[in-house]
Amino acid sequence: MLHTWNHLPHTVRAAIEAETGPVRRVEIPEAGRNSDFAATLLTRRGTVFCKGIVDAGGKRAKMHRHEADVAPYLPPAVAPRLLWSIEVDDWLLLGFQHITGHHTDLSPGSADLPLVAEAVSTMARELAGCTAPGVPALSEKMAWMAGWRRLRHQPPAELDQWSRDRLDLLVDLEAKGIEAAAGNNLIHTDLHQFNILVGDRAWVIDWAWSRTGAAWIDVAHLVVRLIGQGHSPETAEQWAAATLAWPTASPDALTGFSVALLGMWTYLHHTDPLPMRAGLATAARQWAEHRLVLAERNCFK
Repeated sequence: MLHTWNHLPHTVRAAIEAETGPVRRVEIPEAGRNSDFAATLLTRRGTVFCKGIVDAGGKRAKMHRHEADVAPYLPPAVAPRLLWSIEVDDWLLLGFQHITGHHTDLSPGSADLPLVAEAVSTMARELAGCTAPGVPALSEKMAWMAGWRRLRHQPPAELDQWSRDRLDLLVDLEAKGIEAAAGNNLIHTDLHQFNILVGDRAWVIDWAWSRTGAAWIDVAHLVVRLIGQGHSPETAEQWAAATLAWPTASPDALTGFSVALLGMWTYLHHTDPLPMRAGLATAARQWAEHRLVLAERNCFK
């Protein structure tokens, strides 16, 4: 349950106001599901975005701690600054620089798209060789997940025939995509319209799932999101080609990673079918099929 300001314990409100000054008004965002409290706080000292989680010693708090740990390493041109972090009465709370803007529009023709491309290019440039301590490797997480490997081991009855006919190929390409994902950039790994705010520039928020990996990975995630918002795979890749990191990925790396992403979303859709996962699996399928067609063409050149 998302708490309101008035439902927070008195000690928690007092600890926040010790950082911000008296809170005059509270605005609750429409998006966001990983915090027990999230709000824009308007205070005498200015405006701050605060989010927090109860059970500060539990597993869910690890995401917030990780976000606090990497925050000092993020480029200020893209990521809001972490202003403070407090723990009180089993609550962990983070206060961030407030950003004015709207959730990005990723649909074809959107004026936001050049700003998003600039933001991910800044991330690729500024976060190369980032030394933030204790950040896990994306390739390790993907190797553990390996959706196609899991699906081949125990295919669900409703798995479609296209996937069944190609399981060996998909498992092989998935492994290559996971290997290609390795790198020394700090990457976000969860870029979508609700984690990008656009005003005079594009701001990237919610770094709780950040990992180390190849710089082009964040753009690849966005390709799937663009397809889900109405782009064709071709036009999504055309947009991606204007970013700094995309040209550093080989065609084989992109094909393997597209298959790995499809495996992840297909596996999650079958095992934990949350509402948005069907659409993501469909978009990832469109991109992977596009990449497989290109790979087949290249084999016969």
